[in-house]
Amino acid sequence: MGDFLGSRAVVLGGGMAGLLAARVLSERYREVVLVDRDELAGVTRPRRGVPQGNHAHALLARGQQILDELFPGLHAELTAAGVLSCDLAGNLRWYFNGTPLQQAQSGLLSVSATRPVLESHVRDRVLGLPNVRLRERTVIQGLVADGAAVTGVRLVGPDRSTADELTADLVVDATGRGSRTPVWLAELGFQQPAEDRVKIDLAYTTQHFRLDTDPYGSDLSINPVASPRNPRGAFFAKLRDGVSMLSLTGMLGDHPPRDREGFLEFARSLDAPEIYRAIRTAEPLDDAVTFRVPASVRRRYDKLSRFPSGLLVIGDGVCAFNPVYGQGMTVAAMEAVALAEHLAGGEVRPLEYFRRITPIIDVPWEISVGGDLAFPGVEGPRTLKSRMGNAYMARLHAAAQRDGRFSEAFFRVAGLIDPPQALMRPRFVLDVLRAARGPLPAPPLPERSRDLAA
Repeated sequence: MGDFLGSRAVVLGGGMAGLLAARVLSERYREVVLVDRDELAGVTRPRRGVPQGNHAHALLARGQQILDELFPGLHAELTAAGVLSCDLAGNLRWYFNGTPLQQAQSGLLSVSATRPVLESHVRDRVLGLPNVRLRERTVIQGLVADGAAVTGVRLVGPDRSTADELTADLVVDATGRGSRTPVWLAELGFQQPAEDRVKIDLAYTTQHFRLDTDPYGSDLSINPVASPRNPRGAFFAKLRDGVSMLSLTGMLGDHPPRDREGFLEFARSLDAPEIYRAIRTAEPLDDAVTFRVPASVRRRYDKLSRFPSGLLVIGDGVCAFNPVYGQGMTVAAMEAVALAEHLAGGEVRPLEYFRRITPIIDVPWEISVGGDLAFPGVEGPRTLKSRMGNAYMARLHAAAQRDGRFSEAFFRVAGLIDPPQALMRPRFVLDVLRAARGPLPAPPLPERSRDLAA
């Protein structure tokens, strides 16, 4: 453990980004206080402060690596608790443009845990640290500042009767999409960050089932990815205790219904007909719930010229991605590693920190926004780079439908292990173009279309 940088750091928000921030701060501050408005201790169910916790989540390969580095033995602990895991490219069934990719063992781990379960295991590890303290069921009223320096936070406890001020050498905002840091900056006389915003009007609708047939075989999930050909998608994951979770996704206002008939009809329209066949006779275990995401939003703190000392932002408060790409938790983990590296310099410089995490965000932002711009209804500038990128990705997916080595290469980049340049090596590009030539395998018709054809 290095020298302490201060007596107390306060982390606002007890989600994954906040937990990872608390973990790295615990090595540099004598005390770390984790603040959240929800009850957290011992909670393994979705909670009000994380409404997306009801729905499918992905921890990409790089995120899994970081969690095992920060919490040694975590994967073994999850496995002992009954959480399933498999190879990202070898035991997940991915449909792109209506056709499944060829599978290949990549050595990249995919863990089939719900967000609340994964978060509970990480939270137990963090709260087990001797210098981390939790203040749950606590409302964050605002910051305390002395001129241009943030010196603490104003909090209202569970009884909601009185507010108190908690002093801090560093405050880290990990409150997510609803972050109030832009408002706080204005109140302190600072410029608010510019925003890059891409409207997607996305919705998830999720329900859990106990199946009476097995559609998976040796796979752990069936994932028809939305495309311009069929903008409806899904994540159909096998969970522990014989439960399956189906999260239907629809963009640009085409939202999956919550009623039984509408839910089933939406499932019939997917490119993976085995999903509908599995759930039409399955036992529903709960009511379907919906979560909406109007836009992907990136706040450009890295472009500000002034920022108060004693304050940082991490996770979705900096960049909230389109969640269908599964990038949020992994980017938060990568930002936590960058925060640890920044603190190792012996001084907190907010603008330097924001510029350090900029390249971490750049790659997944380009991947997700570039993919969204392939949909004609998504508004945004379609540069030559994005048009060429989408054209090449279509050929890469076509190649991956024939040869698993292209699937492996794609998921190493999508999993944030390899940089996108790995897919652009001249020899690899030539192989992709050769493999993508000729007629593609005929995609299976969605169940609804099969009925019409019959």
